[in-house]
Amino acid sequence: MFSKFAKITPVTWGVIAALFIFGIVVFAITKDKKRWTARMLANAALCIALATVLSYVRLYKMPQGGSITPASMLPIFLFAYAYGAGPGMLVGAGYGLVQFLQDAYFVHPIELLLDYPLAFAMLGLAGLASNFSDKWGLIPGILLGTFGRFICAFVSGVIFFGMYAPDNFPNAVVYSLAYNGSYLGAEALITLIVIAIPPVAKALQTVKNQAIS
Repeated sequence: MFSKFAKITPVTWGVIAALFIFGIVVFAITKDKKRWTARMLANAALCIALATVLSYVRLYKMPQGGSITPASMLPIFLFAYAYGAGPGMLVGAGYGLVQFLQDAYFVHPIELLLDYPLAFAMLGLAGLASNFSDKWGLIPGILLGTFGRFICAFVSGVIFFGMYAPDNFPNAVVYSLAYNGSYLGAEALITLIVIAIPPVAKALQTVKNQAIS
């Protein structure tokens, strides 16, 4: 399996390195100076568990990976919203590893990194939008986190799954854009609809207040 590393092009390595550097920079800038408390660890475990349970309810499963679920990303968004992007990215990466264990399928080690720990770590970027929470709530964070995950899935799709592009797609880039944009766009839309329900919105705010109190 690891012999395939030799076949990775310099461009691919450059993309992977850029994503790693981006994640490290975001974590360094947003890292909470306080130590993780027992409550914070418990909330992290609870959010990962809840997200995992929701991910098992697949409204639609895509043929080459990915699925539409009833807002399974929301618990990770909420954690990042409450504690910041740094902790949110760590919890998202942990959730990504759980997702890999759930399916346990990959075509290449780099694809594994892109589609699981890195992609789901990007959900933690929702914490960067917490300053807009008073007016817009979770909406900016959901859009930012979903876009971050989309970038990882898009790059993975172009490099590793472009061969599956139907004849009506001109190239792997367009195919990956349409493929990953379709299910992640649907996921984001469902999540936005869920948080727009008044009782849910009130409950989310209560959870955040209790988490940071």
